Amino acid sequence: MLTITQALYDQIVAHARKDHPDEACGVVAGPAGSDRPERFIAMLNAAMSPTFYEFDSGDLLKLYREFDDRDEEPVVIYHSHTATEAYPSRTDISYANEPGAHYVLVSTADTDGLGDFQFRSFRIVDGVVTEEEVRVVETY
Repeated sequence: MLTITQALYDQIVAHARKDHPDEACGVVAGPAGSDRPERFIAMLNAAMSPTFYEFDSGDLLKLYREFDDRDEEPVVIYHSHTATEAYPSRTDISYANEPGAHYVLVSTADTDGLGDFQFRSFRIVDGVVTEEEVRVVETY
């Protein structure tokens, strides 16, 4: 299960809406080994595409150096889908290389008739996708 604060949830959704119609992407870091998302990091989609996202390699290198300096790790890796449901694509699955991370997808398309976005979380390990419950809390 992903437990995330309302403030972080809102930041992820706001980033997805702001970058629409392009896919948004980013990370929420947390203390190493904690599984607790704390620090929101909006990233630039270097692909600038409505159907694909890519972290800028220089930004990613800088981010992982920050993780080392701060004893953090990526707890949540998120991106948006702009025209499809919030479910990992084959490309998303092939690029999922953090087995301990929660992969959050936000769809900015109303694909289920329940509103203008979906927020879902998955574990992706060795190509296997498992959806998990999302629990939104005020504080930890």
